[in-house]
Amino acid sequence: MSRGSKAFDRGRHTHPLWFLAPAFAILLVFFFLPTVFNFVYAFTDWSSFHAEIRPVGTENFQDLIADGTLLRALRITLVYAVLVAILQNVFGFLLAVLLERDTTVNRIARVLMLVPVLMSALAVGYVFQALLKPTGSVNMVLGIDYAWLADPDWTILTVAVIHAWKWMGLSMLIYLAGLKTVPLELTEAARIDGASRWRLFWRIRFPLLAPAITFNVATALLGSMNGFDIVQATTGGGPARTTEILNIFIYRTFGQGLFAQATTMSLILFLMVALLAFPVIRFLRKREEIV
Repeated sequence: MSRGSKAFDRGRHTHPLWFLAPAFAILLVFFFLPTVFNFVYAFTDWSSFHAEIRPVGTENFQDLIADGTLLRALRITLVYAVLVAILQNVFGFLLAVLLERDTTVNRIARVLMLVPVLMSALAVGYVFQALLKPTGSVNMVLGIDYAWLADPDWTILTVAVIHAWKWMGLSMLIYLAGLKTVPLELTEAARIDGASRWRLFWRIRFPLLAPAITFNVATALLGSMNGFDIVQATTGGGPARTTEILNIFIYRTFGQGLFAQATTMSLILFLMVALLAFPVIRFLRKREEIV
């Protein structure tokens, strides 16, 4: 073998793409294959009650829709996702505006606001479950007797606030990065033209935060639609199933041995995310182009 062919063979076997092979193998085994099987098993009668798996067509979808429980879980999931997206972005935006100046106090506050992001979601849920009990610290401080996690009308809002609190530090960080990238030339020109601080912020700086808004809204929607930990730790889907988002419903159904139905619901969740979240992201991206 000539020297040139040896060099070519050595270069082919040491190509940088070979280093991606382990990552692709992990994605194939733990993501792509389960996704494919998710589509397959949704059309079968797979369960723990019999060993044989038979195709049943769209029977699982028909049964879940006719039962009405699935539609209720979808509605609760959508309400929960919208509440979390709004609250998380409002909290994060306000924190970014308040802590924008590079002072020592603000830097310390930014670090403290990022601590909940690094905490386990289950740990956050259990901490708030203890705090919000009728005999918990919140009622003791406020001097009231209110079941924060047992009110069917307001519990979903309470859990959404907890979810938003956990992730508001991430939204704050993204908004801070957006505020720091606003060109100083624009703000200086607006000040020279006599713009007030209020008009300067809302007419110049806020529109330039469009990419940060897109990222934060997208991550909040996708994260809350796939939420599980905080709801499971605080309410477990109660009271009276008023916080039973779709992942909680899937968890309970799978625990009952109804594997095909649980797989069907996870497929429906995937379709709901695709049909609802991605159009919102596309709309926000179009808004960036206008700005």
